[in-house]
Amino acid sequence: MAAAQATVKALDPNNASKGTLKIENTEKRDTLIASEKIYQQQWEQDRIFEANAPSTKEIPVGSISAEELRRKHPKFFGAMAYPYMNGTLHMGHAFTASKVEFSAGVARMQGKRTLFPQGYHCTGMPIKACADKLIREIEIFGQNFEDCPTEEITNGEKDDEVPAPIQGTTKEDVTKFTAKKGKAAAKSVKLKYQFQIMLALGIPIEQIHKFADPQHWLEFFPPLCRRDMTAFGARVDWRRQMVTTDANPYYDSFVRWQMNRLYELGKIKFGKRYTVYSPKDGQACMDHDRQSGEGLGVQEYTALKLKVKEWPETAQRALSGKLPANASVYFVPATLRPETMYGQTCCFVGPKVKYGIFKVIENEYFFVSLRAARNMAFQGIFPEWGVFPQVAELEGSDVVGTLVEAPLSVHKSVRILPMETVKPTKGTGVVTCVPSDSPDDYATILDLIKKSDYYGIKKEWAELEIIPIIETPSYGNLTAKFLVEKMKINSPKDAKQLAEAKDLAYKEGYYQGKMCFGDFKGKSVEEAKPLVRQQLIDANDAFNYAEPEGLVISRSADECVAGHLDQWFMNYGSQGDPAWQQQVLDHVDKDLQLYSAEAKNAFEQTIDWLGQWAATRSYGLGSRFSIDRQWLVESLSDSTIYHSYYTIAHLLHTDIFGVHKGPANVTPDQMTDEVWDYIFTRRDDIKSDIPLEVLQTMRREFEYFYPIDVNISGKDLINNHLTFFLYIHLAIFPRSYWPKGIRVNGHLQLNGEKMSKSTGNFLTLNDAVTKFGADATRVALADAGDGVEDANFEESVADTTILRLFELRKWCEEIVLEARLISSSEEYVHVRDNERIKNTDVIQRNGPKGFWDELFENELNGLVRETIQHYEAAWYKSALKSGFYDFTGARDFYRSSCRAADIGMHQDFTRRYVELQALMLAPVAPHWAEYIWLEVLKKPTTIQNALFPAVPAPSPSLSAAREYIRTTSSAITSAEGAQQKRLAKGKLATFDPKQPKSLTVFCASAFPAWQDRCIELLRGAFDALAVSVDMKALSREVGKAFGKAPEGKKAMPFVQGLKKRLEAGEEEEKVFGRELGFEEVAVLKEMVPGLRQTVMRCQRVEVVRVSEGGKKGQVVAGSGKGVEIGRAVEELPAVAEGAVPGGPTFDFENV
Repeated sequence: MAAAQATVKALDPNNASKGTLKIENTEKRDTLIASEKIYQQQWEQDRIFEANAPSTKEIPVGSISAEELRRKHPKFFGAMAYPYMNGTLHMGHAFTASKVEFSAGVARMQGKRTLFPQGYHCTGMPIKACADKLIREIEIFGQNFEDCPTEEITNGEKDDEVPAPIQGTTKEDVTKFTAKKGKAAAKSVKLKYQFQIMLALGIPIEQIHKFADPQHWLEFFPPLCRRDMTAFGARVDWRRQMVTTDANPYYDSFVRWQMNRLYELGKIKFGKRYTVYSPKDGQACMDHDRQSGEGLGVQEYTALKLKVKEWPETAQRALSGKLPANASVYFVPATLRPETMYGQTCCFVGPKVKYGIFKVIENEYFFVSLRAARNMAFQGIFPEWGVFPQVAELEGSDVVGTLVEAPLSVHKSVRILPMETVKPTKGTGVVTCVPSDSPDDYATILDLIKKSDYYGIKKEWAELEIIPIIETPSYGNLTAKFLVEKMKINSPKDAKQLAEAKDLAYKEGYYQGKMCFGDFKGKSVEEAKPLVRQQLIDANDAFNYAEPEGLVISRSADECVAGHLDQWFMNYGSQGDPAWQQQVLDHVDKDLQLYSAEAKNAFEQTIDWLGQWAATRSYGLGSRFSIDRQWLVESLSDSTIYHSYYTIAHLLHTDIFGVHKGPANVTPDQMTDEVWDYIFTRRDDIKSDIPLEVLQTMRREFEYFYPIDVNISGKDLINNHLTFFLYIHLAIFPRSYWPKGIRVNGHLQLNGEKMSKSTGNFLTLNDAVTKFGADATRVALADAGDGVEDANFEESVADTTILRLFELRKWCEEIVLEARLISSSEEYVHVRDNERIKNTDVIQRNGPKGFWDELFENELNGLVRETIQHYEAAWYKSALKSGFYDFTGARDFYRSSCRAADIGMHQDFTRRYVELQALMLAPVAPHWAEYIWLEVLKKPTTIQNALFPAVPAPSPSLSAAREYIRTTSSAITSAEGAQQKRLAKGKLATFDPKQPKSLTVFCASAFPAWQDRCIELLRGAFDALAVSVDMKALSREVGKAFGKAPEGKKAMPFVQGLKKRLEAGEEEEKVFGRELGFEEVAVLKEMVPGLRQTVMRCQRVEVVRVSEGGKKGQVVAGSGKGVEIGRAVEELPAVAEGAVPGGPTFDFENV
């Protein structure tokens, strides 16, 4: 047990989140969580989230079409890519789930029957591979791994890093973990065995042996997924949950039907094709089978055979006795440009690269890298599958100077020369040189000629004539020379410029080039390329070769190759079924809602490059491939249309494994292909022992909830799962059931950094909900972001939200349940000053509404409409801002305004605020909203069934008045603050803010005449169609109009301001008309009490209406000692002249 104990100590799962926020005082959080648990239990008990189609009794079969049914009874169906069951959900899963969850909440409030189902993906290699590892480890170390020696899992070195396991679904393996014990660093621990990974996931040592049975994974993790989603408050219809694979015979039948129909449609083919292949696993290694290299496909090459005519002495010595006397040895470069082979002048090897000579057939040998030989061994190039007999090993420097025959080249024989940039991980490690069209080759040849002595070669070996092969319109017939000289590339080490030049050369040559040499002279390169390739292959001078596009490591830790296999494959792409591909492209372009241009571009690019895809595998969990039962269906190929299965899952079975029959009382054997066809509307006639009424009920569920409204997933699944989802839906279902929307989100960062257990910056969904509660977690997820760019879950937002929600809940309780009603301002002041009321907000008016009430009501109406718009557009961060943060701001402004006016808030509007706030937060924070709805407002039924409120459009007049108050108040407080800063810096100030003072606000009833003249000139110069102004011409006109008059200095800045408003899209009449929409003096009168409270030590506020010219005025409002309404004021300060309607000025004076 020593090794297990050492692992437990080092790999404490709590270390995974050691770097995250720690919460000390949890009383408020615990109060909120207690309510959340109550409502989650109540919702489940009341079956709130169970959605059903209108029954065939309500609306008889055939009485209306499916489209009419959905119009009459609106529905919403959203889902997320079902998570893989080899671990618990982390915050990345939660972020994706939140998008479905919020969408479902919005749909419910739109009055739609809302379906959010959840299944569990178990198909593929990962679970089986882990289980098999445990079997081997139990055999070696015992059931509880007690015989594993400590030295097996420790490095014996010191390390300061704290250990943490990486989730099984991440792309990189972490093999080394360390731990701290107090201040002293412990020995580092290697994550060498599967049992250690299980310990790191928090599985007790005595339970781990159970996971040697793959079935146990399926029994263990799905309930945890449901637990976490329920604690999150997800609106999931749990009746429809299921596991994939043949562990559920109903789902297994569904997959078999899908494969049968795709085969009949010609969408599944059989034949030899290249695919990424794991020799260790003995099967194709598709994206979900990979530890790293997801998204990488196969690159096909033309492999040339350059026969050795003469070896240099170094090679002869190295090969002595290793090759038969009559052996034919070929250097085998792999090229993507066979059409340029006429211009070969040499062949490159990496001087420090290790190569091998491998026996292909009797007396025929290939000189390639070991990696290339391994690839070839699985492509039928060597006689025996997987075997690549090596007879010799050499360094590239050993063969420099070798004379070889170059197929098609004008130079029949060329030399092997050194190229330091050759990589053994790309191609065969042997590179043929065509300096006419390859900038890399041209630059290297120049370097070799210049430094022949340094490279130890004869200069003439590199000086063979460079002949034109391809004519291009941009670069002539020696493309490489042109680009190297134009881009001033001086050395093969100018990697960045060479990469750019290579890209330019290839694109220009392929798309614009014409052959000017060889058998296909005059043809376009696009035409000639396959012809030259075939010519070389037919002459036995070349063969097909392929390799993975990059390093791919399987989940069994095997470096994958490109295998040329007999296999079943999905016939995707232009090389497979171009009509099918175009159908998918058209759907993406015309009908599919993708929420962002970036997502649409990504789908179009993927559909453009995605090719045939392996449909089967031999190892792992899954369903048998019904066409050829020796195979299993590949894990991404059985996960394309499972959304349709959700529509009837609850009728088929009552448990995730399909052990217990559902209400339909149907067995898996009864679910024939013809029955599936009928349910999914592929046929209207049906012969089955299932009662017709039952079949019609299942079909109704599908017809009603399909098509899926939105499928939500991470953007990394565009390259496979989501694109397959489109392909198969379009192949299987009638057009009216094709998907309506896909939403992709970016990866989720945690606290501004990548989530990683190894750095302690990691949270599972359970961690987050336990730490912050469901609603605070949900709010922080909504705040994290909505685009395809990476989002950020800030724990500080979740922590702050706990306080916000708690305090707002408390305030709502007091304001509604403890209201102290008054009927006048005098009574408000008396109650406030004489009754012992802790929160004076509870002192509320009733009766007629006043100015501040109207303003508040209007602002709430505007925010409600804005929030609903954001929700409907699926912009949850914006909805949170307007429907929560701005809502609170509106309440605070109303509260402070009423306090300042000594009138108290109006009961009708505080209660209206509380109700609207609950409704606006219901999609994101449903537990908080439910508490307010039921416990505070005493509503009879759950808020989960409430609808968005219908509110009138905000009044432009009241909105303009509110903005006027906001900007005017801000300007006054900013001016006061500016004077404080001046005094703090020892500078002179116009008044002392800390001393008693008066405030005078100057407003104007008319605009100055010079502004009217400016507007007249601007109107004449404005081009409404182009939305532009000829400022040069206008500037001349303004100069003529004002000459040297003082107003001339103000005119152009004024005009520039109006111009900006016009160019920003503001309506002409609004800009030119300059109508305020409200009575300015009346608004200022209402503002006076608030200004007296806002301004420090303010003794008096006066509002003066300024006469034309700004020299005289009249006091029209005010408060404080000495204020005389109606008093004429002579000799106003200069600042008064700047007042215009809607733009008051002000003056402070110490008293």
